[in-house]
Amino acid sequence: MKKKLIVYLLFLPGILYTGCSVKKETDSLKDVTLVRNDALQKVDVLVDDTLFTSFLYTEKIPDLTKPVLYPVIAADGSIITRGFPLEPRPAERTDHPHHIGMWLTYGDVNHIDFWGNSTAIPRDQWHRMGWIKNTKIENINNGKGNGSLEVSMDWMDFKDHIILKEKTHFVFMAGKDYRIIDRVTTLTAQNDTVVFFDTKEGMMGIRMNRALELPSDKPVVLSDAHGNKTEVAKTDNTGVTGNYLNSNGVEGLEVWGKRANWVSLYGKINGKDEAVIIFDSPDNPGHPSYWHARGYGLFAVNPLGQKTFSKGKEELNLTLNPGESVTFRYRVLIKSGPLNKTEIDTAYQNYIKKVSK
Repeated sequence: MKKKLIVYLLFLPGILYTGCSVKKETDSLKDVTLVRNDALQKVDVLVDDTLFTSFLYTEKIPDLTKPVLYPVIAADGSIITRGFPLEPRPAERTDHPHHIGMWLTYGDVNHIDFWGNSTAIPRDQWHRMGWIKNTKIENINNGKGNGSLEVSMDWMDFKDHIILKEKTHFVFMAGKDYRIIDRVTTLTAQNDTVVFFDTKEGMMGIRMNRALELPSDKPVVLSDAHGNKTEVAKTDNTGVTGNYLNSNGVEGLEVWGKRANWVSLYGKINGKDEAVIIFDSPDNPGHPSYWHARGYGLFAVNPLGQKTFSKGKEELNLTLNPGESVTFRYRVLIKSGPLNKTEIDTAYQNYIKKVSK
């Protein structure tokens, strides 16, 4: 029998703690309510009746080839995710239309691409693309400080042949100045042997708000509020404030292709300090993971794409025989306000204690 674990979290002062039923701690926790809407094929996650994120699995949105969390909104109301292609905003990049919200996919599963599929792919390439479809909302729980969502999905090729079955458990946590998403995803091979061939195109990713990109002077294609595209010879970095920091103290673009326990992307959105940190569980394959973290707004952790990241020194082709499973565990911490490396290290250690129970 599975045991249910409720974890209460708080910044005291500025450091993320777990546990305890002290009234001072519980006072800062927010009500988390999940609202299921079968007609629109989504589940809204509300914090004190304000949207935190939505689990979207609709087949009515052409660009949505896999379920995603979108948008993702910080405690102070700042939207940390890019709007394009679902809801284009002025001065956003229009690259990689498959980068929507927060997702978990992979670019080479039995030579089927579940990462790069979108309406931008020419029809004659569709046979190389995979689709992930939600099959069931298994369970929803609401509560003080956290709520949870359990779902089932199928990873299919273009002929609707099921390659993998997915079970994912989300836990959404909320306090005064933070939001947290825990994701535990188990993938089980069906009737065929499944190989996750080594590629950098994976695995759990978030496409970030333009303000959290890293400043660049390269040409770019930007959109207006209606999604119209404009080529810009030199990027305007007004309001672009992002920077990376990993658990080993590496900063900026150098975090790409490096192993780390966690990576933080931080900056300002409309003048407000925001930090988004992804924690890699020690139980994950390939831990500490490599990071597919780009300056243009792709923030992804990829434990399986080792060949590219190590320049050929390592390679991992993860194989599952029929009926075998693999599980990936991640935490995303979204902090409104300043957060330093020592505080993140403490939060990571508390996360390790949680997942090891």
